[in-house]
Amino acid sequence: MTSNPHVALALQILQALLTPVIAGIAVYVAWQQWQGNKLKLVLDRYDRRMRVYGNVVAFLRLVMKDFKPEISDLLKFPFDTAEADFLFGPEIPEYLNELFHRAWKLRDSKDAYRDMFRSAPPEYDHGKVVTDIHAEQVWFMAQREAAKQKFKKYLDVSR
Repeated sequence: MTSNPHVALALQILQALLTPVIAGIAVYVAWQQWQGNKLKLVLDRYDRRMRVYGNVVAFLRLVMKDFKPEISDLLKFPFDTAEADFLFGPEIPEYLNELFHRAWKLRDSKDAYRDMFRSAPPEYDHGKVVTDIHAEQVWFMAQREAAKQKFKKYLDVSR
């Protein structure tokens, strides 16, 4: 090689440092990949949560269209939002369950409603039926904003 002992020593030192430098670069690349995967997981979870929220908004729109949702639409809602149990805290699945049951109650009340052209069964209480329908309609009208507030902590990207 070279006859200068200082150059030979410098080459040995550089060769010795090369392995830790390569290891450091490999660790840095691995850390960057880990950070990228972590961000991808957050984005994937956000997309899945947004899909559940979208189904809730669509359900609210469907119920408020004529306040008499079809049974098939009611039965479809729990399947459309089934992921919520795994993507949110317990308050969201509880809220979705309340939406479903109140929509079903509204449908039942609408089915029970008798106008002056239909005969009513003996146990029919027109005042109670009308009060129930009105209460559910008012509740559903407030749910667009209520749903937004309930989902906000899970979908807020400003943080």
